[in-house]
Amino acid sequence: MSAFEFFFSFYGLLLGLSVAELVGGFARVLHERERIRFGWLTPALALFVAIDIATFWNQAWVIFRGAPFNTFLLLVSLSIAATFYVAASVTFPRVSAEGAHERVDLDAHFWAHRKLVFGCILGANLIVAVMVIILGQADPGFAKLAGSVPLWIGVAVFVAGTATAAFAPWRRVAVGALIVVLLYMMWQMARSAGELAAAGGWSPVTGGG
Repeated sequence: MSAFEFFFSFYGLLLGLSVAELVGGFARVLHERERIRFGWLTPALALFVAIDIATFWNQAWVIFRGAPFNTFLLLVSLSIAATFYVAASVTFPRVSAEGAHERVDLDAHFWAHRKLVFGCILGANLIVAVMVIILGQADPGFAKLAGSVPLWIGVAVFVAGTATAAFAPWRRVAVGALIVVLLYMMWQMARSAGELAAAGGWSPVTGGG
């Protein structure tokens, strides 16, 4: 087992728990849908968190695949993944049979917890941005990545949009920021899909004998 495989078995497990918490929260809301007032803000927030978790899975390949095994890197990955887990666990409200007589408003939940969720996502992304800057000073390969203008434009859009969605005192501004960052992330996903299509996809697996 390589150093990256050992590291990713830990990091991937922690990120996987975040995905499970996010999907589980959505499933609980659907299970109790009779007493849920659905809006679009919390589902949009969940989509935002899910895409960012997937993006971090990709970033782990870019950043950590050449890294040596090191306890400090495990601690950094724990900090990133734990931050995501907190965000994922708060995205949807906790619904249970004990509160069956109470109505749950998903839009109200969004406004009550947006600072924590967006703040966690912002914190995790800033940790990775700092890592890229530090690695860019020590490694020529990362220096090229750290010197990419499109990269930092994207980071600026993401950070500004996420911070605004988290802390703007005006609801319309916060909602607008959520829409902007979500559209930006969807655009990035569309670009990745286009690159995959341009490369011809992948070869089918042929079975033996």
